[in-house]
Amino acid sequence: MKRCLACDAHYASSIADCPICGFRPVLVDGFHAYAPDFAHGGGGFKSSSFSELARLEEDNFWFRARNQLILWALDEYCHNFQSFLEIGCGTGYVLSGVSKRFPCSTLHGSEIFTAGLNFAVARLPAANFMQMDARSIPFEEEFDVIGAFDVLEHIEDDEGVLAQVHAALKPQGLMLLTVPQHAWLWSASDEYACHVRRYAASDLHKKIETAGFQIVRSTSFVTTLLPAMMVSRFFQKKVSDGNFDATAELQISSWLNLLFYRFLNGELSIIRKGFSSPVGGSRLVVARKI
Repeated sequence: MKRCLACDAHYASSIADCPICGFRPVLVDGFHAYAPDFAHGGGGFKSSSFSELARLEEDNFWFRARNQLILWALDEYCHNFQSFLEIGCGTGYVLSGVSKRFPCSTLHGSEIFTAGLNFAVARLPAANFMQMDARSIPFEEEFDVIGAFDVLEHIEDDEGVLAQVHAALKPQGLMLLTVPQHAWLWSASDEYACHVRRYAASDLHKKIETAGFQIVRSTSFVTTLLPAMMVSRFFQKKVSDGNFDATAELQISSWLNLLFYRFLNGELSIIRKGFSSPVGGSRLVVARKI
């Protein structure tokens, strides 16, 4: 069901206007906007990055491997879901993978910037897209699964977002998260990406459980590439801000890109067998609403 952001009334998702106060989202760039003040800027991300991401995602080892991990988790823990919302869907790259693997599911994507949604709708014209602030989700008990992939670290009030996700999920619904991990990996890349934090597993788990979730699976990934990440971040510290190239880590040679992808695919094979690594550049968490 929908939750009115103006008067907090609850009503059927098929109804456009709140039957109590008449509130309805405005249209911004052709999308229903629930946080229009942020549609063109002001969130924890550089909206100018979407065009670069759209160009790089399809072939880059990191995005491809992360998609494989997300699709595996959906298939393993909630393969019969009917409705899926991705918070911070960006250019729609993850949703496009979900659509191919689960063609019968109803897909929704939200993004604080309409610039990202323009790329997403081009990839998935049949999906339902909206402009939204994750700190104020206009739904309650609506979705079987909600995913937020490398989103939570951009938001100061991450606990508030987790509470909103909990409310928007159906009873026993699942939340899937990926986040960057280990404060000691903090670098200029994090600052450029507008990250607020890199997570420690214990801190993330505590916040998730406090929000009312039971953790089903939690594991690090990008473990095999930790040495390469550490070297990259060491050299970043020696580069002045004016000379820092934020896309250098994504624009690597084709043979190195293939090698890194194979490393991460090997990690996925181990994760599938039930092994969880304590260290890695990122963490995947699957949690159930209780």
